[in-house]
Amino acid sequence: MNDKLKQNLEHKNTAVIVVDVQNDYCHPDGAIAKTGIDVSAVNKMIPNLQALLTSAREHGITVIFLQTNHEKATDSEVWVSRFKDGVNPICHTGSWGAEFFEISPEAEDIIVKKHRYSGFIHTRLESVLQTLKIETLVMTGVSTNLCVESTARDGFMMDYRIVLMKDACAAFSQEEHDMTVKTVDTYFGMSSDTKSVISFWQQSPRMPQLQS
Repeated sequence: MNDKLKQNLEHKNTAVIVVDVQNDYCHPDGAIAKTGIDVSAVNKMIPNLQALLTSAREHGITVIFLQTNHEKATDSEVWVSRFKDGVNPICHTGSWGAEFFEISPEAEDIIVKKHRYSGFIHTRLESVLQTLKIETLVMTGVSTNLCVESTARDGFMMDYRIVLMKDACAAFSQEEHDMTVKTVDTYFGMSSDTKSVISFWQQSPRMPQLQS
């Protein structure tokens, strides 16, 4: 067992954070893929993410889904300036594109809606984590170098332990993915893989799960 992983997980209230695994980011017919960007890395990591979520639920680990929702009320002029035509085509509230891709929350899971890269900006995430006395965030989802990294950075600076799942995250290029793994490992926590985390949970007593 990796000593650093043990330090971050042993006797720590842990939550798995699932970032933006939604059709517009992940599906071959989604808004991102329609721009010509390669989203194929998502399908490669989905089985690992599914296995991680199954194990988390079996061992009483909190699962939190971050779900991007964009609408006129939250799409500021600065925010949509990222798009050449000033129109945001991604994850409109209530659209097919905003629905979850290949995985979905179960009854005991928590959904936090967000409108920016980081799951902490103008959301209830911090309130949920404080209520559940969470200490460690196991980071998964897409894209590794944008919303996952932004949330991980903010979480670390708010004194949460960060464990980035390098095989349960995906970016739109291997270079971007690898860059975030190195950055998090160096400055914002650590990276690990699903096999190691699942193995730790299997060898540990079941954590009591608090309910909001």
